[in-house]
This record gives sequence, C-alpha cells and structure tokens, in this order.
Amino acid sequence: MDERFVPENSTGPQLTFERFLAEGRFMIQRAHRTGEYVFYPKVMSPTGETDLEWVEASGGGTVYAITVARKRDGAFNVALIDLDEGPRMMSTIAGVERLPIGARVRARVELGETARVVFDPEEK
Repeated sequence: MDERFVPENSTGPQLTFERFLAEGRFMIQRAHRTGEYVFYPKVMSPTGETDLEWVEASGGGTVYAITVARKRDGAFNVALIDLDEGPRMMSTIAGVERLPIGARVRARVELGETARVVFDPEEK
C-alpha cells in the first residue's frame, strides 16, 4: 500500500493489520467482551461487537480446503486455513503443492514488497 494516500493518523483495521505484518507480527482481532476472534480485519465482529482489540495469533491452524493453480512457470496452492482461534483465512502453504485436508500448519509472516501470512506444514 502506498502510504502517501493514507492519512498519517489513519488507524483503520486493514491499515493496522498491514502495519503489524510489516513489523513481522501476525495479529488478529478479538472482541473484548465476548472473546470472539475476528479475521479479516473489521470495525465490527460478525455478531455485532465493536470492542475489538488486537492480539497475537497463535499461528496454529488446520487445512480446511486447498486447490492448486498451474501456470507455465510452475504451480502454487491456495488454501483455506482454520486458525486455532476460530476464524478461517485464505493463504498459501509454502514448500508443498498440496497437503491433506485436516493437516496441521504453522503461520509465519513473509516479508517482501508486500508482507503476507503464509503457512508451513507442521512436522509430525
């Protein structure tokens, strides 16, 4: 994101999430009153809670679904991961083309031009 177009005092949930990622931190939101975890960053939880706070994600998750996209220069996967905290997120699983549904994975922040959360298969 080009920060020239974002007011310096902007604290919207998406920008906050991206700033945490740029620091190498995978943070998600939690409703203070109910403990409900929220991902994708929002101003209100799906149940209407507005007292959202940022907390460090545990990093653990389970593969809910996975598909492989093939291109001339290789293949990559797109996976839905159920985070241990409850929310489901879309990401990729590094180092493998596919992984069984239900396999355990561990999140990490991949820094680059755009920081992002990727997952690695957990060792058994």
